[in-house]
Amino acid sequence: MAAFLVEGERVGIRRPCAEDAGEFVERMLASAALHHPWGEYPTTREKFEEYLRRRAMADQEGFLVCERASGAIAGVININSIVRGFFQSGYLGYYAFEPLARRGYMTEGLRLVIRFAFDELKLHRLEANVQPENAASIALVRNCGFRREGFSPRYLRIRGEWRDHERWALLADDPRV
Repeated sequence: MAAFLVEGERVGIRRPCAEDAGEFVERMLASAALHHPWGEYPTTREKFEEYLRRRAMADQEGFLVCERASGAIAGVININSIVRGFFQSGYLGYYAFEPLARRGYMTEGLRLVIRFAFDELKLHRLEANVQPENAASIALVRNCGFRREGFSPRYLRIRGEWRDHERWALLADDPRV
């Protein structure tokens, strides 16, 4: 198992690697009900390998949220479409895995990713776009200090449909929770 980039009380975050494929796919398949209908996620080794190739791009970051005691993967947090220069911003994507969902691991993990994004990656802004019906996802960003900035009709195409999203954001100089 790769070393943690940042550790909290119960979880650590680290970058995904090829050796994670088996556990990742197994947990993804076990979490299908948790993720439906919010998005499309890597559910095969081939899709996991595609995920790793995207994470290797200069404008992408990926983190596994892992239980410190066991090393088990509790979830994923990605920073997508990072724009440098005058913007210094990225878009969050995240999902939890069964059986470790609903234990606060993603909240702790997101706080670690926020710290890493602002302190190490030197980003100024993180944005999360969340479907209004996804109460758990909204609670996660709200609990981590994000504020709702607006509403974007038909923002992302998910499972063949254009879906509305709420825009939530956090700035590097905002108070951290």
